[in-house]
Amino acid sequence: MAKKSYLDGISILAVDDEEDVLDTIVEALEMSKVDTAADYETALQKTQNKHYDLAILDIMGVNGLELLEKTVEKGIPTVMLTAHAISADTLMASIRKGAISYLPKEKLSELEPILDELLTALAAGKPTWQVLFEKLGDYFDDKFGPSWKQKDKEFWSEFSRTYHISKGIQSRLKHDKRILSKGI
Repeated sequence: MAKKSYLDGISILAVDDEEDVLDTIVEALEMSKVDTAADYETALQKTQNKHYDLAILDIMGVNGLELLEKTVEKGIPTVMLTAHAISADTLMASIRKGAISYLPKEKLSELEPILDELLTALAAGKPTWQVLFEKLGDYFDDKFGPSWKQKDKEFWSEFSRTYHISKGIQSRLKHDKRILSKGI
């Protein structure tokens, strides 16, 4: 019997100002219920009116980092997806603001298995960023240069020691209804 994907039947909000990217996401995640938005305002309205199990946000064109703050407040696990804004700075901003991952659009062809692995890790309480860096660490080294983490050595040193309690995870936990209901 085939293993059930964490993506089967879940509700996903994909936000990007490029229609072809949204079409690719919908096609890649056909086992999920994918709503799309092409701008910040539409995406924000959709998060006000419906609960999503996952959000996939572009950074540029839709004010994705600000939208990330809103999805985290709603307790929606969020993946940042970018091409033009791919940089060590937006990667760190995504981590700090509570994203569970940061994917280059160049990896859209691998979106389904990457997201399934990330959601499997999230459900098991494992650090999603560790999964990402195990999968795409070489990609980031090639893109940003071999010593890219040296510029922000303190951030990356602390981050690698504390995957489980990074600021992003702390931010998500502050809005997680399952944890808040337990009075932790």
